[in-house]
Amino acid sequence: MPVRIRIYGKEASFSQGCWNCDDDSLQAMLQALADPRALTEAQEQEHALYAAGRFGGLIATPLGWEAAPHPEAEIKLEDFAPGPRPERAGWLSFLRKKK
Repeated sequence: MPVRIRIYGKEASFSQGCWNCDDDSLQAMLQALADPRALTEAQEQEHALYAAGRFGGLIATPLGWEAAPHPEAEIKLEDFAPGPRPERAGWLSFLRKKK
């Protein structure tokens, strides 16, 4: 069963790894995020929720339209400069003063 979302006032549906939308630019944005591995209803729902959240949209639920939560960041600064002392990070070692 297709999952429906609403972004920028336009509706789109996701089914079997493909997005369908009347607005070409929105469809292109969504198709860039499309997950072809989403085959089950649960996977389709999860992917549509992610896509709607990325663009600040709504997702259709049995109770009506609900705001999709913004997804967690995929890359964080801590991944590159760990801890409160970034000068000790390996890739910034050239900035340390020589003793």
